[in-house]
Amino acid sequence: MSGTLADEIRGRLGELSPAERKVARVLLAGYPAAVFETVATIAERAAVSTPTVLRCASRLGYRSFPDLQAALRAELDARNASPITLYESTGKSQGEQATAAVQEGGETPAERQLTILQQALSQTFKETSPHEFDNAVDLLSDARRRVHLVGGRFTHLLAQYLGLHLMQFRDQVSCLPDRDVERASVLAQFARRDVTVVFDYRRYEEDKTIIAELARERGGKVIVFTDPWLSPAAAHADVVLISQVASSSPYDSLTPTLALIESLVAAVLNRLGPNAHQRMKEAESIAQRVGLV
Repeated sequence: MSGTLADEIRGRLGELSPAERKVARVLLAGYPAAVFETVATIAERAAVSTPTVLRCASRLGYRSFPDLQAALRAELDARNASPITLYESTGKSQGEQATAAVQEGGETPAERQLTILQQALSQTFKETSPHEFDNAVDLLSDARRRVHLVGGRFTHLLAQYLGLHLMQFRDQVSCLPDRDVERASVLAQFARRDVTVVFDYRRYEEDKTIIAELARERGGKVIVFTDPWLSPAAAHADVVLISQVASSSPYDSLTPTLALIESLVAAVLNRLGPNAHQRMKEAESIAQRVGLV
């Protein structure tokens, strides 16, 4: 999946008639709840006839309005999936398919995973907007800005990974502390010159959305790393970097995200140039002096 139903509707607005476009705007304005309204209710809100609502669904590529609703229901199910639900729905069958592939002389489980990861990596980089990527580089290489990073249950490791690299060649980089009092203190100091980097993948964590919202309220910039279903935090982001998460196991793969981070690190380092080199030398000298390396 490369986008949401909302993305699909936005992408096809130009193909709709003026009346159908009114329907699309009603769906987008109240997305996703509006899609589950009755055809009559949507028609009333859009000030069009009920056949127009049905034609809009058809123009979007669905046989009927219930089919469009079913597509959104599947999207929301995928968006809220956990490793347990993914295992219960697909894990066993994938294992059986892998075994069958080996027996038939096809891919081994490791080869199957490699194929999936290669496809996910390729799709991630193919679909990453150069404009979004360049904006992220601009923000992270601006030495006047403080950078705060935060992630979730597993993705805090990615936030730390990016943060540790940035700390080596620029100042004012930190990961949000875990302890409540310390975190609240840092959040209270968010300012206009700050960049907040949020990692939030399904199942999304409400505090990440609140942190992104708070950063924007204070006039700062927000970069969100997320999956194709989009964290709610993306609504408050200046830059959204999307990674595919396909895997042969019930667990989402973060390998494409890691690759995207490493590409971003290389680009920021290149943008900072000699200043970054000097900062790295100074940090290395101090580390040696105190016996850290």
